[in-house]
Amino acid sequence: MKSAYELAMERLAKSDPDSSRPLTREQKERLAEIDRIYQGKLAEREIFLKKQLNDALADGKADEYQKIQQQIVSERARIEEEREEEKERVRRAT
Repeated sequence: MKSAYELAMERLAKSDPDSSRPLTREQKERLAEIDRIYQGKLAEREIFLKKQLNDALADGKADEYQKIQQQIVSERARIEEEREEEKERVRRAT
């Protein structure tokens, strides 16, 4: 199974064959800012879900524990995909 990043890169390559054009300084700064923002979002979401995960484990709720683990994986993929989509928009801007 491919990661959200790999899928986004494939879409980028298909939709923009001239992706080798250099980025401006502003685009590079915006890409770095996007990375910082989404790293924060990811960390915030994982902290929240891991607390729920620990609570479910402490209470012996195996079903809930598995659901939360799946939610962590899906949230991570969703946030990564959002980040790549936003970065792709920046790269396409001229």
